[in-house]
Amino acid sequence: MGVRRLLIRPGAIGDCIVALPAMEHLRADYTEVWVPSVVTPLIGFADAVDAIARTGLDQVGIPCVRPDARLVARLRGFDDIVSWYGANRESFQAAVYGLGLPFRFFPALPAADGEVHAADFLMSQVGGPLPAVPKLQVTFDDNRGVFAAVHPFSGGARKNWPLERFRALKVDMPMEFTAGPEEKLPEARRFEDLSELAAWLASAAVYIGNDSGISHLAAAVGTPTLALFGPTRPEVWAPRGPVVKVLRNMEAIEVDVVEQAVRDLLAGR
Repeated sequence: MGVRRLLIRPGAIGDCIVALPAMEHLRADYTEVWVPSVVTPLIGFADAVDAIARTGLDQVGIPCVRPDARLVARLRGFDDIVSWYGANRESFQAAVYGLGLPFRFFPALPAADGEVHAADFLMSQVGGPLPAVPKLQVTFDDNRGVFAAVHPFSGGARKNWPLERFRALKVDMPMEFTAGPEEKLPEARRFEDLSELAAWLASAAVYIGNDSGISHLAAAVGTPTLALFGPTRPEVWAPRGPVVKVLRNMEAIEVDVVEQAVRDLLAGR
């Protein structure tokens, strides 16, 4: 019958993308993955995928709340459950161990003062090969070289290079902006889900963005990626892919520096 394994990975888009190599390394005879709903379109290696919010997992470990019997039965159907969810919730761990469920917990994020890249940190937990490089296979109309994809947002304002500087960029091709549902940018292209966005990014000649999950997505689909970093550390959180360039000290980065970095990426330097 083989091993049935469940992988549970919470977090933002970038957090889940850097975990992809570790999760793929854990692939078993049957592999199911539970992630945030926005990330579900990216999990192509699993036999089944579900959104954490749909499972009822967030109710486990809450005092005076009995775990849903259907959820417990579903969890009992796995031989091994590897979870980055609940690693810091003692009540959650006590509840699942009290039910005799085969959970293994790992820290979801590296330490704030850590030196190891997040993808390597996660892969080391499961004994996989290093370096760990996220890779996503997508299907797209191959018009690579026609445009530069730009995502000028991130999960926090302190990680955003000023929008007016993005708009002032002049590269040797048209620039096309993209944004999420809540990000205000009238000229931006928007996509139904991350699989559509990934295909669009894969068709770009180059990608320019901040320290964001979309920058990780661009690198993972193989697009030459320029990531602008501010307070976070690129040693730990830089996107990984075939061709990635990082500019540090966001507040000091001028438009001409970014333009030259784009030219270098396109020239393979």
